[in-house]
Amino acid sequence: SSISQFLLLAFADRWELQLLHFWLFLGIFLAALLSNGLIITTIACDYHLHTPMYFFLLNLSLLDLGSISTTLPKAIGNSSGTTR
Repeated sequence: SSISQFLLLAFADRWELQLLHFWLFLGIFLAALLSNGLIITTIACDYHLHTPMYFFLLNLSLLDLGSISTTLPKAIGNSSGTTR
């Protein structure tokens, strides 16, 4: 047997919970943007941090920034809107 469709249920039906999820996701998103931006700026501006360890830390920070920039804005939009 195979599954041809699935049903996604609402994350929260009450407006207060949707608003709480919106602010929680927004806070997580802004904290991740700020922390990764600080890491990228610090490594890029300080010449003494141009070593292989910090190169990989810079790549990890860029990867985290890219992955969180695709998922959390969609979650924020879904929790604030009426779309399901």
